[in-house]
Amino acid sequence: MSRLAASTTTAPPPAPADILELLKPITWFPPMWAFMCGVVSSGAPIADRWFFLVAGIALTGPLVCGTSQAVNDWFDRHVDAINEPDRPIPSGRVAGRWGLWIAIAGTVLSMLVAIAAGLWVFVATCVGLACAWAYSAPPFRLKTSGWTGPAVVALSYEGLAWFTGAAVMIGALPGLEILLILGLYSLGAHGIMTLNDFKAVEGDREMGLRSLPVTMGVDRAARFACTVMAAPQLVVIGLLFFWGHWISAGAVALLLLAQIALMPRLLADPKRHTPWYSATGVTLYVLGMLAAALGLGGHI
Repeated sequence: MSRLAASTTTAPPPAPADILELLKPITWFPPMWAFMCGVVSSGAPIADRWFFLVAGIALTGPLVCGTSQAVNDWFDRHVDAINEPDRPIPSGRVAGRWGLWIAIAGTVLSMLVAIAAGLWVFVATCVGLACAWAYSAPPFRLKTSGWTGPAVVALSYEGLAWFTGAAVMIGALPGLEILLILGLYSLGAHGIMTLNDFKAVEGDREMGLRSLPVTMGVDRAARFACTVMAAPQLVVIGLLFFWGHWISAGAVALLLLAQIALMPRLLADPKRHTPWYSATGVTLYVLGMLAAALGLGGHI
């Protein structure tokens, strides 16, 4: 109780290391990977767009993603005080309202950088920030639903980051081919986010969070996640073949077959094998994103 009280009163500024921990750098990699896929899919030369490239990397990683982590930790501080008392806010290392101020500052800074990077990057950044706040903050708290929560995270981490990478290099709205592929990979990422919920089934049930493993049951949710991951990739393969990107389509197809070959072990015991599949099957999934991007950008 004393820690929680300390975290809601006036307090001195937190240490830089504690702010960095609040922003969770380990979570920056997925959107930065999707951003790289967007850059590759644009087919634009990097040499003339260095400023915009750096701005986009900063946006998708430490700024928008980092801000979303601060927002989430602030609005989950009461839950974290029980489940993760050593996190920066409940531990008192980021005390007072500093967690909220950091989230607001990150939002404003992200928008300022996005303005300098171009109109469509600004639009994508605003959508991403809106998703971050709606995911964690009342009255929406989209994270409480196993449908909207994973959808919002998948859109932000995959689709919007990919869009930002393409838009920052093209300097305009990406073409239809890019928009279709990033949309399909965003849809498939809903399954990845559902798999992430397996690690906290009991806690989600106790806290009233209606994740799919809670509402559907672990076995059905695992089958659903696998289907949602695989089906959009089949469409991606078909589109790449139709557009003449045969090598890219073949690479995605091989990576999908490898994912499918790994799924029986996951489905045999989802709670036990989800970490293993996240390290293997999900890695193959994101490699497929890069393979598709290479085809779209004319690199293979």
